[in-house]
Amino acid sequence: MIFPDWPAPSRVKSLMTTRDSGVSGAPWTSLNLGDHVGDDPAHVAANRARLRQQVPSEPGWLKQVHSATVVETGVGVPEADASFTRQAGTVSAVLTADCLPVLFCDRSGSVVAAAHAGWRGLANGVLEATVAAMRAPPGDILAWMGAAIGPQAFEVGFEVRQTFVAQHPAAAAAFIQHAPDKWLADIYQLARIRLNHAGVLAVYGGGRCTFKETDSFFSYRRDGVTGRMASLIWLE
Repeated sequence: MIFPDWPAPSRVKSLMTTRDSGVSGAPWTSLNLGDHVGDDPAHVAANRARLRQQVPSEPGWLKQVHSATVVETGVGVPEADASFTRQAGTVSAVLTADCLPVLFCDRSGSVVAAAHAGWRGLANGVLEATVAAMRAPPGDILAWMGAAIGPQAFEVGFEVRQTFVAQHPAAAAAFIQHAPDKWLADIYQLARIRLNHAGVLAVYGGGRCTFKETDSFFSYRRDGVTGRMASLIWLE
């Protein structure tokens, strides 16, 4: 487990899983928490049962579609890419394997949220939508970025760069050209730019690379068929 290093209120609890300490076999070795990636459902259930021992209730899983849809964490599996809650003991969660997971709380510990942000989700405004859904002053919101594909591994095309730069000119600094029409993107920097623009200045985490840290993380870009990590947050 990775436990976020951020100055969240004491009643805010959060964690991110790694690929370690599960039961799934290759290519999902071993703590795969995704039930949509071809793994044996019994193995996924066993892995989720292990995770369940670390959290106060069954996580509010989402059907993630790279949207900017934010829902209140609750019953069922809504089609959305972020969720929030003000209810103690309710666990907001997202699954990732290169995309950026972002956890949120406010300084008073009254609301928490989790967002799944690949480049499409970022461009669609999922982080800004999550901040708005929390209904807290943006200056009172803290954000923590979990492990995602690093800036030396995240290759994108010219159109991706243009999408971000058209929205925020400062995003140009998050791209380094390394081949004709090919750019290396810093998803952490892109997220910071968008969060800061939304008024969230207290941003923590970042710096890990799911693509390069093979022993610790699943990576869709690296392996294709692979598992998923979870990032979770709740209020005590």
